[in-house]
Amino acid sequence: MSPQPSCKSPADCPAVIPVFPLPGALLLPRGQMPLNIFEPRYLAMVDDALRSDRIIGMIQPDADGAGSPLAPRLYRVGCAGRISQFAETGDGRYLVSLTGVSRFRVESELSVTTAYRRCLVSYDAFAQDFEARAGEEAVDRESVLQTLRNFVDANELQVDWAGIDEASNEALVNALCMMSPFGVREKQAMLEAPDLKTRAEVLVAVTEMELVRASGSEPTLQ
Repeated sequence: MSPQPSCKSPADCPAVIPVFPLPGALLLPRGQMPLNIFEPRYLAMVDDALRSDRIIGMIQPDADGAGSPLAPRLYRVGCAGRISQFAETGDGRYLVSLTGVSRFRVESELSVTTAYRRCLVSYDAFAQDFEARAGEEAVDRESVLQTLRNFVDANELQVDWAGIDEASNEALVNALCMMSPFGVREKQAMLEAPDLKTRAEVLVAVTEMELVRASGSEPTLQ
């Protein structure tokens, strides 16, 4: 793939983008999302994106929304990603990696002749997304790590603690949110959190509620 200019501010980003509705898929700025593309309409979407600005909008179908199975109603906030890696397989699939650029708000969905959906979007409410590590000094890192330890112990998981110790607060919080096993509403709450500190607090709260639910115990009042 030939180099393309990057989006460094809301003004640099395309106002009309293809959108990929995928429940449970959370992309955040500077995060990495691997995608296995096999549906013809999304193969065409990737082809078109590679010919232009490589931008694809990841967005979740609204869990409470109407619409049809092929065109469910969408949440109003998603995250634009830039195709940073691309490979073809022998059976017609594309293996794509998206790097998160910025969240966006859907202004309207366009009438299109393409098989995939396209939206008019605005990035103006998320200008902070273009600033790497913005607000990470306000994150309660120890609270995030303690909640992660509790979740790992409860589920008997193995993690790379050395890698976690080396990660910045932004990388840590966003990676944990993206990898978390929670549902559409919880992922959307993490996406729409106004800043990194709030996103970390949502992650901690959702994880603690899941630990309580899984244990079968009732939360106690202190």
